[in-house]
Amino acid sequence: MAVQITLYLNEADQWHHKPLYLEILNLLRKENVADAAAFHAVAGFTGRARVQTAHLVDVGGKLPVVLTFVDTDEHVSRVLPTLREMAAHRLIVRENVVIEQGSLD
Repeated sequence: MAVQITLYLNEADQWHHKPLYLEILNLLRKENVADAAAFHAVAGFTGRARVQTAHLVDVGGKLPVVLTFVDTDEHVSRVLPTLREMAAHRLIVRENVVIEQGSLD
């Protein structure tokens, strides 16, 4: 059994004047988390905001970024308090998952 965390961010979110999703990925790498990825949406919304799209005329840094990672419960529990601080106003979802192929090594 493994744990998957999904964070719903937007591209304007920052941590110490740097893109939040990149800072979270750097933290997860430093903490030796097994696998992580950030996905830039073409459309969507975070919170109760209006729907944002990827049209060039809408450039404004509000498109959703979904960041997800998978690891053992121990690793997830270790990094989750920091993630809660970094993404204090964003949705964080935790799910127990079954690894069908590959490993967390």
